[in-house]
Amino acid sequence: MTDKPNLPAGGPIEPVNLRQALEERYLAYALSTIVGRALPDVRDGLKPVHRRILYAMRELRLDPTSAYKKCAKVVGEVMGNYHPHGDQAIYDALVRLAQDFSVRYPMVDGQGNFGNIDGDSAAAMRYTESRLTAVAQDMLDGIDEATVDFRKTYDETNEEPVVLPAAFPNLLANGSTGIAVGMATNIPPHNADELCAALLHLIKHPNATIEKLVDFIPGPDFPTGGVIVDSREQIVETYKTGRGGFRVRAKWHREETGRGGYQIIVTEIPYQVQKNKLEAAIADLINEKKVPLLEDVRDESAEDIRFVLIPKSRAVDATVLMESLFRLTELEIKFSLNMNVLSAGQIPNVLNLREVLQQWLEHRVEVLVRRSQYRVGRIEQRLEVLDGYLVAYLNIDEVIRIVRFEDDPKARLITRFKLTEVQADAILNLRLKALSKLEEVEIRAEHAKLSGELRDLKALLASDDLQWQRISDEIRATRERYSKKTALGRRRTDFADAPTIDVDLDAALIEKEPITIILSEKGWIRALKGHQDDLSKLDFKQGDGLKRALKAMTTDKILIYATNGKFYTLEANALPGGRGHGEPVRLMIDIEQNHDLVEAFVHQPGRKLLVASTAGYGFVVPEDDTVASTRKGKQVLNITEPDEARVVVPAAGDHVAVFGENRKMLVFPLAEINEMTRGKGVILLRMKDGGLADARVFAKADGLTWSDSAGRTFTLEWRDLKDWVGQRAQAGQSAPRGFPKSNRFGPAFG
Repeated sequence: MTDKPNLPAGGPIEPVNLRQALEERYLAYALSTIVGRALPDVRDGLKPVHRRILYAMRELRLDPTSAYKKCAKVVGEVMGNYHPHGDQAIYDALVRLAQDFSVRYPMVDGQGNFGNIDGDSAAAMRYTESRLTAVAQDMLDGIDEATVDFRKTYDETNEEPVVLPAAFPNLLANGSTGIAVGMATNIPPHNADELCAALLHLIKHPNATIEKLVDFIPGPDFPTGGVIVDSREQIVETYKTGRGGFRVRAKWHREETGRGGYQIIVTEIPYQVQKNKLEAAIADLINEKKVPLLEDVRDESAEDIRFVLIPKSRAVDATVLMESLFRLTELEIKFSLNMNVLSAGQIPNVLNLREVLQQWLEHRVEVLVRRSQYRVGRIEQRLEVLDGYLVAYLNIDEVIRIVRFEDDPKARLITRFKLTEVQADAILNLRLKALSKLEEVEIRAEHAKLSGELRDLKALLASDDLQWQRISDEIRATRERYSKKTALGRRRTDFADAPTIDVDLDAALIEKEPITIILSEKGWIRALKGHQDDLSKLDFKQGDGLKRALKAMTTDKILIYATNGKFYTLEANALPGGRGHGEPVRLMIDIEQNHDLVEAFVHQPGRKLLVASTAGYGFVVPEDDTVASTRKGKQVLNITEPDEARVVVPAAGDHVAVFGENRKMLVFPLAEINEMTRGKGVILLRMKDGGLADARVFAKADGLTWSDSAGRTFTLEWRDLKDWVGQRAQAGQSAPRGFPKSNRFGPAFG
């Protein structure tokens, strides 16, 4: 057996399974990222960097009443003692805690340039100053009273808190965002007053439902305001699962400018939307003519947001204009909720609303118990000292003699008066001038007061009911400090239902202009500007010619009927321009190579169509049911090869004329044809040879009209059609004199 080869340093080379090594190391990295950087603790709602910033500022005595200190000093303290990462990352975290448009309840009171809602960065840390806010004080309250665990810092020269006592429900009040390895979190801010109300209810009713809690917490409360347009049912479902989202819109109103004109003023924009980028995006849409209802946009903001939108004309409906902008811009956003947090500071999981509130309450109970136990210990120590003082006061002369003349006064005091070592040390450490103030009444008063407090604390520690009562009192005090009646606590985000409008927004987003659509025999399509009457100068590829010319508007939909019985839909504004020969329709739709185009026409909502196949089968279909939403089209007429779809004509009238390739025609009432949305249909004309050539729906009072190849129009009055009138599915009679040799009635669509 050979020895293992040695490394230059002298150690042997150990074989390691690469997959196992990678899994172990990546898992360690992932857990470090999840716990140490990305996910907040459910108890205080903070990530380590934020917790360290607040603790370091407290250690620097930067309380709300102290003077400001340079942020560079704070960042240096955090980086040097607690957080061994880049100074810019620490400063960015500190800046965000001070921004009232980023954090619902700021924890840092900043002085200087801390950025703005336009997205401008804060000034360098050497220029800005900061101190803690009252909210941060609530988060740190009791940290010196053994309420939370401490751990060694990265260099083991200091200690830092594992979690803050958090008398303020910070996780939901300020929200959190983070991306870890394989998981993320995104929690919107909420109103502290509403959170406290829900917490008080949950204390009284531990099994409260999410629906009931939503009565107290109707939804997020963003620092930048806005309007939430989700239904209560959607919000309840989001809070039940801990996943979902909220639709947040800008708040706006109409401002009259005189002479019937108006402009729209946006006063609040959705959370985390940068105002200058929003303005630039809207300006780009105007330049690209994607918002034809909007003329201009201006930012007239000072301290408050004032975003001015100028409509194209006074006739533009303000609601329609805003709905179109909500669709195209960040004037409306979807703020996602992913309540992925660390339970007990270690376990990443997705919690629902009740679980988040419940775990915060459990943390507050633990803080209360630990604080009470700490206070009990301190009181017992003080009572022990007071008992010693009382002995010294009652025997002052003897105490002085022992101290003056005994070789070991401490041991003698302990023996003489049966004192503890603590009591003896306290007596020996008394200054002479303090003896004159050491009065029995004061000692007994303090002793009685502390004894009473000790009894109360022990009763508190022994009773769950008393503990919950104390927690309730603390929450009520917090609710009072951040009440909706205060400037900081007032609700900023409103709720509303999205307005219902009858206008087609897709059409409203397109500038309405007249066009002429040209479809060639070989299936090339293009759109000419304006409504063209003279088409004689149109140019086509060799061997190609005009099939259809449609006068339309850019807001129209173009329906194409094919021999496979499918309808395809094209947006008129998306058609290629009039230069050149256009583009093949086959590039715009998915149609089989063995099928061809039958007809193209402008969609007219509410109209009905008659469709039929060469086999003579057909039915009436509402035109709205033929509009396709994909390139694959919509199957309407079912056919069996070698039959093909042949006829599509407007079903406007009371009678139908069908014409076969055998030159036979039949006229019968339209009522004899079924109305369907899809199918084979019923037999219209019975033919022994050939197939169905064409059909036309007409009004009995107007007579039957057709046109020949020269464009001449002929009409047969009803009295002249009696020879061809019969019932559906009959064979019909020979064609009327002068009917075109093409066996077609002519164009059915204008």
